Amino acid sequence: MSDDLGKGLPGGDPFVDPSDPAAVEREERRREREAKRANRQAKKTQKEAAAPPPTRKDAAPPPPPRTPEQEFWDEPAAPAPPPPGAAPARPVADPEKAERGRRRLLGRRKGNAAAAGAAAAASRAAAAESAPPPAAPTAEPPVAKPAEPPEGQAPIPPRTESPHRPTADTPQVDPGAHTAEHPRPDPNQPGGSGPRTREQRALPPRPMEETGAGDWEPPPPRDDWFDEDFDDEGDPKMAGAARTGRRHGDDGGRRFGGPLGRLLRHPFRVLGVIVALVVLLFLFALFQPFHGEGHGRVAVTIPKGASVGEVGDLLEQKGVISGGFIVSGSTLFQARVTLAGDRSNLYAGKFSLEEGMSYGAAIEALTQEPGANEPAKSGVVTVTIPEGLSRPLTANLLKEDGIKGNYMQATKKSKYLNPEQYGGKNVKTLEGFLYPDTWEFKTSQPVSALVRLQLEDFKRKVKKVNMKYAKSKNLTVFDVVTIASMIEREAGVPKQRKLVASVIYNRLHEGMTLGIDSTIRFATGNYEQPLTQSQLESPSPYNTRTHAGLPPGPINSPGLAAMQAAAHPAHTEYLFYVNNPSSCNELTFAKNEEEFLADAAKYEKAREANGGNQPSTCK
Repeated sequence: MSDDLGKGLPGGDPFVDPSDPAAVEREERRREREAKRANRQAKKTQKEAAAPPPTRKDAAPPPPPRTPEQEFWDEPAAPAPPPPGAAPARPVADPEKAERGRRRLLGRRKGNAAAAGAAAAASRAAAAESAPPPAAPTAEPPVAKPAEPPEGQAPIPPRTESPHRPTADTPQVDPGAHTAEHPRPDPNQPGGSGPRTREQRALPPRPMEETGAGDWEPPPPRDDWFDEDFDDEGDPKMAGAARTGRRHGDDGGRRFGGPLGRLLRHPFRVLGVIVALVVLLFLFALFQPFHGEGHGRVAVTIPKGASVGEVGDLLEQKGVISGGFIVSGSTLFQARVTLAGDRSNLYAGKFSLEEGMSYGAAIEALTQEPGANEPAKSGVVTVTIPEGLSRPLTANLLKEDGIKGNYMQATKKSKYLNPEQYGGKNVKTLEGFLYPDTWEFKTSQPVSALVRLQLEDFKRKVKKVNMKYAKSKNLTVFDVVTIASMIEREAGVPKQRKLVASVIYNRLHEGMTLGIDSTIRFATGNYEQPLTQSQLESPSPYNTRTHAGLPPGPINSPGLAAMQAAAHPAHTEYLFYVNNPSSCNELTFAKNEEEFLADAAKYEKAREANGGNQPSTCK
């Protein structure tokens, strides 16, 4: 610890140097502040003791106490604004106070300058001792020295506000480049150029923290703006930004390169590719370049006057042709027929086709007269039993083909199939289970062999029918076959099979009689002539005009399409249907009796105009 502790000014401050003028000045100012503060506190105490207590509650609160800084500077209260029209009052300067402040400032600067000069001399002496001797003397530029005042005359301090330079309070423009290397000039210091006058005498340098020269230094300017090579399009890193929407080096997530990237950046190209793929798939499904040959035998009867759409539906339902990925097989078949120009060249009649045939092969077979290209085989006949034929009608057909044996007797019972296994009760014949198809049959074989083939075909085909919906309506497979046999006789065109099935389901649900004349024709054997009144009033359980519910059993041999329609009818509200005289074997459906009677009146009128025969547009 130093021995000088406790020495200093009379105030007893151990850290005050008595030879420092600034310290002496600060001590004097502190004493003055304490004396002023003590006088004001005494006056305030006297006023509070002499002033009476306030009587009004709404009296203005006393002003807040002044801080020591405000008391030191003795700031006066803010003057009241002058009245309108009066000239503003100007503050009156106190010359004595200004002179005292100027003297204090001069003394402080002189002390600082002396301290700075001593520090600079000490640093130069230390550097001279430690530095090696110079190898050779070099010429140094002359250093400008501040002008010395005449002898016996004190130096004149510079004015704080120069009339020719901006002051510290005046806004200045940005100094510009290289500001860190050349600090901005102090507005309170004289300039370094031109002859110096008495008022602009230079002062010793001051530390950075007092002059404020290093308070703010802007970042160094960039000199490498144009170091890179630019082409005609501008920045090479920005090349392609207008085309791709990305900057150089900006991945923007996952980027695709190559042909896939160029494709994904253009949505119209993507749309074009999708359209091209759809067209290729359609052409592939239409022309079937890798389609194989068909298999098996399928008996198909093309109705006379059937349209190309109806023929396509029939072929698709029998499995002769298959559909594409999206477009149905019937639509593709119509397109192929149209492209081939054979819409008017399709024959009607009985055809023996194959399952899974191509559209071209099916068209080629249907544009030839039935049986024209079939070679005659010795002792072998082609037996075709179409859908919707009952046992008596099938027996007559087999006699014409030369098949020996009693077909009616052979179709009563068989060890290969029992209808009661499918839900039938008290079944007396195999009606409905003799599947219609086409076979190559030897005339030397008995007719029972053909019956066996029919029963085996039925077992295979009925497995393809989904009976889930029918079972939900408490219907058995035997009931579905019975409904399918009625659909085969009632629906004149394939597309109306499910509509006829919906009428049967709706009438069963409502408890109505079916009123289907095909069951009466089966019971009476009258398949061609108009039904008489006595036949319409027949007491047979197959008379669905007088007996509610389903008939005792099937009335013919239905095909696979009819069984599928019977198992999955259309969801409609139709309860009636009648022949449409303005069509080819189509039906007109009605939801109530009024609509049905109006449609029936149109049919009877057209029938009378046709001489009592069934009216039709089929040719």
